[in-house]
Amino acid sequence: MNEGVKEVKRIRLTGGALIILAAVLWGTTGTSQALAPPESTPHTIGALRLLIGGCGLAIYALIRDRSFLTSVPPALCLVAGIFVAAYQVCFFWGVSLTGVAVGTVVGIGSAPIFAGILDVLVLNKHPQQKWYLSTICALVGCMLLLGKSDGVHVNFVGIILALGAGLSYATYALCIKLLLPNRKAESVTAIVFCTGALFLLPLLISSNLSWVLTVNGMLIVIHLGLLATALSYFCFSKGLKTVQVSTAVTLSLAEPLTAGLLGVLVVGEQLSVLAWIGLLLIFLGLTFLVFPHKRK
Repeated sequence: MNEGVKEVKRIRLTGGALIILAAVLWGTTGTSQALAPPESTPHTIGALRLLIGGCGLAIYALIRDRSFLTSVPPALCLVAGIFVAAYQVCFFWGVSLTGVAVGTVVGIGSAPIFAGILDVLVLNKHPQQKWYLSTICALVGCMLLLGKSDGVHVNFVGIILALGAGLSYATYALCIKLLLPNRKAESVTAIVFCTGALFLLPLLISSNLSWVLTVNGMLIVIHLGLLATALSYFCFSKGLKTVQVSTAVTLSLAEPLTAGLLGVLVVGEQLSVLAWIGLLLIFLGLTFLVFPHKRK
């Protein structure tokens, strides 16, 4: 019996580690965008991420299993693809209206709350007790990260869009969770992201993409598409096989933790004392959540 419990804990720990790895890769997107050519826009970068990431996953899935397209329910894949695309639009639009700091904290910070609600309403699974403490600790840390931005301002429409991004993220995570049983993670993720990319193609058609042909632009796009999207969401889907949706979305708060550290180490940003405390709280919350605890 003890061996079986240890094996379950080991599997869950591995799943949590994969989700944190995915979030760390997501955390590189902000630094990558900051280093991108000035002609690039957040909307086109978001659309290119989905397109290249989806195509990369589709090629990998085809190599593994050529029949993967016929093994998934189209309706649920369509819903997941819509919310993947909606997240990109809502997040970048919300950030443009209310600022990077507020938009990021509201968008990413609201996702665990929505995920916890969806877990109860759809899957009838209540989050673990430690999830509440970990989520509150990490969310407080995200709020303190606002201290690193001098130009904090609040826009009502921007806040609504950022909340829409959080809801979209939680919803497509739930859809992927429902699609995963008896299916390969790369197949599910490939179909969902290719579907989402189709909805964002009009953004690419009407945009100036000449910057992609430069060496810097091409490296940025390859990194965002293959590493920060294809590999990261493959790890995220793989981790979702053994981790509850609410727990997975909270663990993804490693994204702002990574973004904050990269901002200091690569971009040269200066963080306030409160922002450093925020990073520490996020780290402590995620550490407490990912490691199993002993029951009396």
